[in-house]
Amino acid sequence: MKAVHFGAGNIGRGFIGPVLSRSGYNVCFVGRNKRKIAELQKRGQYPVTLANENRDKFIVDNVTAINLNDTEKVAEAIADAELVTTAVGVSALKDIAGTIARGIELRLSQSGTPQPLHIIACENGIGGSQRLRKSVYRHLRPDVIKRADRIVAFPNTMVDRIVPVQKHADPLAVMVEPFSEWIVPRSGMIGDYNEIEGVRYVDSLDPYLERKLFTVNTGHCSAAYFGYLEGYTSLQEAMSDPVIRSRVYGVLQETGAMLVHLYGFDPAQHEKYIKKMMERFANRNFKDKVSRVARSPLRKLSPNERLVRPALKAHELGFETSHLVSAIASALLYENNDDPEAVSLQMAIRSSGIEKVVSDELGIPAEHPLHSRIVEEYFNTCVKYQHKAGLGFETLTDSLSPSAISDNP
Repeated sequence: MKAVHFGAGNIGRGFIGPVLSRSGYNVCFVGRNKRKIAELQKRGQYPVTLANENRDKFIVDNVTAINLNDTEKVAEAIADAELVTTAVGVSALKDIAGTIARGIELRLSQSGTPQPLHIIACENGIGGSQRLRKSVYRHLRPDVIKRADRIVAFPNTMVDRIVPVQKHADPLAVMVEPFSEWIVPRSGMIGDYNEIEGVRYVDSLDPYLERKLFTVNTGHCSAAYFGYLEGYTSLQEAMSDPVIRSRVYGVLQETGAMLVHLYGFDPAQHEKYIKKMMERFANRNFKDKVSRVARSPLRKLSPNERLVRPALKAHELGFETSHLVSAIASALLYENNDDPEAVSLQMAIRSSGIEKVVSDELGIPAEHPLHSRIVEEYFNTCVKYQHKAGLGFETLTDSLSPSAISDNP
């Protein structure tokens, strides 16, 4: 069995590659890093270390690689594969769509009846595979699309494994947390397919997508924003603070009540899931930078993302949202000159005011009850942390009005 995986970075090598290799696939990585590509071609294997007490190691073999710029070679590999996966980031899916489209064309040009091809975007977001499908099909003629629909499937998926930014002397070495989860809906698969060992196939993906997004992603970034305000530089440091740990747990209790209500998860089992996620965030066997987890605050604060969406849904259902509101306010205070979105967020707040940012960027209209609560919590948090260096509120006093706070440089 053959698989083509786009993305030779830490997620690809630390998560997707090992799962596919263990399942009997010969894995061909596709990437831009010339050194990594050359090493994968030369060695055909690489080491993975688990971030546990024993630093357990294992070797991933049956691998090779092709440079992304070798478009025709990549397309030929796709034409001959049973599976294509990606871990390149949702925004980069459009950049590989043309090459995948070329691979589909080659597959359809082969003699005989082409075998089914599953293309799975293993990205940190909802609907990644269908988004990729739209981009791929823009490169195909209508008659080719009609034929492709019979043999090519783009099942959405949910993937979860924390792989922090890291450096090693060996360019292929990677450290990952022991926990991992990969879920695929059976309804998205076609024909006879070999189940991937380590992948869980389910009837409906939505409950697991939202469970992950509103537990793992919501809790992760909440810990980062709370930790940032307290001056911590790593997530593990932040989670060792009992106050922050309690606040993160409060956030997950609120999202948990909403998830249990919506999807019928067993409350006791979901509580175990929450506690397991808390353990993951606090794993001291590697250091995960607050700046990595907190990055791109505008995206994380957008209406359908990990903070605003569960807050709106919980409010709609009549559940408590005070911890979620606090996490949103903390995210609105995140500053990092090396993060373009953080810079844009603070510029918007200072030029337009926090009320408009909550309306325009978070998509919460001024008349919605959460709007005033978030704005009030933002002001209160500003006052509480005005002494923190780098927050831009050094001159803030309790006597400042909301508009003065918003305009304060």
